[in-house]
Order: sequence, then structure tokens, then C-alpha cells
Amino acid sequence: MDLRQLNALVAIADHRSFSAAAKALHTVQSNVSAHIARLERELRTTLVDRSNGTLTPAGEAVVDRARRVQRELEALAADVASLDARVSGTVRCGIIGTTARWLAPPLLRSAGIELPGVHLVIVDATTTSLVPGLVDGRLDLAVVNLPLDDPDLDVEPLFDEDSVLVAPPDHPLFSSPAVSLADLAEHELLLEPPGTAFRDDLDRAAAAAGVTLRAQAEIDGMRLVASLAFQGFGAAVLPASAAPGFVGGAWRRVPISDVAGRSVGLARSRRTRPSAPALAVRELLFDVVEANVPDQPGIRPHGRTPQ
Repeated sequence: MDLRQLNALVAIADHRSFSAAAKALHTVQSNVSAHIARLERELRTTLVDRSNGTLTPAGEAVVDRARRVQRELEALAADVASLDARVSGTVRCGIIGTTARWLAPPLLRSAGIELPGVHLVIVDATTTSLVPGLVDGRLDLAVVNLPLDDPDLDVEPLFDEDSVLVAPPDHPLFSSPAVSLADLAEHELLLEPPGTAFRDDLDRAAAAAGVTLRAQAEIDGMRLVASLAFQGFGAAVLPASAAPGFVGGAWRRVPISDVAGRSVGLARSRRTRPSAPALAVRELLFDVVEANVPDQPGIRPHGRTPQ
């Protein structure tokens, strides 16, 4: 078994055919076929269905391991480079969309200045989508909603944030100094659908307060909910990071007195040792949060855990 064989199988998984895999690897199809055949002989199983170019269950299992091997090799090169004080390499960092809106710009600016040798790839997705990427090695780090109970991940808190009402100027609650769940229950709201973590937490809090929240519309996507509220389509309950101060418009952020906020944390896989560039980006994330939360009302940073 050698790296060329594993790379060929990963390329087939990514590009769905032998010919496309060969093109991606800058080689000929016969070489890819030979690599796969040798790997199948060694493992004594079929890894690729030749009729359609898809992987067999055994092939999927091998690809999962092969991707980790690729990541470890990247980390090896990055760690060696860092011994000469040259932190360099690729770091793939996932960030939940509501947080990415305000965190990604200063993170990219700071990385360009402080970590010029690091190629930072940011993936904007939900926590549910980011967790598998951490587990299988496609992501090095991810900023996610907490709590996160996964035995394969190490998680440390990054910041806490309040829940707020974003109200347009013509809404009855626009001028309120603060509102309660009972106040919110008297009006229709822009909400995420049931089954999403933020909506379910909100509904549980409302039930505990003896009220039921009513939806003007249900939108699956926190950033779209926020955008509609900013544009005056209705009032919405959002985490504070979804309503950053730099967004223009006449909307107003109103504190909610009896709704707990949420915690956001930084997660990484326990299965592999983080590379030097990943550790450097981790430190930079805490620095960026601490430097920028004064401009983000309703957000409180956590101190970092010594590494």
C-alpha cells in the first residue's frame, strides 16, 4: 500500500470516475486503474464499482482513513516548517453563519498580518454540518453552537451571547427598553422552524413561561431571518451575533429579559494532533474575539484554556 494508491481512491471519491480522477491527479486513467487494482488485491476486496464509478462500502471505509492520512501528512510538513519559526500550511476552519458575519472579516485580516504563511479556508455552515467535517478530518477547527456532546471532539468555550429582539421602526415593540416572552407572544415573529436548535430552545423557554410564540413566517436559516428583520419584513428573535452593529438600517436591537442566551465554542478532533498552523489559528481566534466583542453588543468572551 502506498500514498499514490490512497490518493487515487480519494480522487475517485471526489470526482466520481476514473477519468476525472486521472485528470485531477495530472496522470492517465491507466495509472489510476492500476493503483486501485493493486490496493484492492492487497485488501482483498472491491473498493470501486466499475459500472458507475462509485465506492463500495469497503471503499468508503478506506477513503475515510485515507483522508486522515492526507491531513496528517499536511500537518507533518507544517509542523516541521514551524520549527524554523515559519508557521505555514493550510487550515480549514468552519464557522456557523451568524458568527461568521462579524468574525470572519477580522480573522482574515489578522491572519494575513500575523500568519502570512497560513492559507486559511473558511467554511460557512451550521453546527450540524460542521461536526462531521471535524470528525472525518475535512476541517481542522470549527466555531460551533454549544453544548456539543461528541466523544470524538474537544470543545472549549469561545463566547456567550444574549438573545435579542430585532424590531423594525414600525413594530409596536421597537421603542421598548426591554421585552419579555409574554410581550413577544402578543405579536407574530419571524422564526426558524421547529426542529432547529435555536427555535426549540426558544419554544421551551416560552412553554416554561406559560406562553406560545406565533410565527409570521418560518425561515430555515438564521442569516435569512436576520436579513428579513433588517429589511423591515417583521421582528425576529436572534442571537446577538446575528445582529452585528455594522449592519445598516433603521432596525433596533431590544433586550429580552427572560430568555437565556447561547454559548459558542471552538471544536477540534480528538483523533489527531492539531498541526502547528491549526494551533496558531486557534490562538488567533481567541485574540480576534477578545478584540472585537466590544463592538458586538450582547457578546461576552471566554478566556482561553492553556494548551
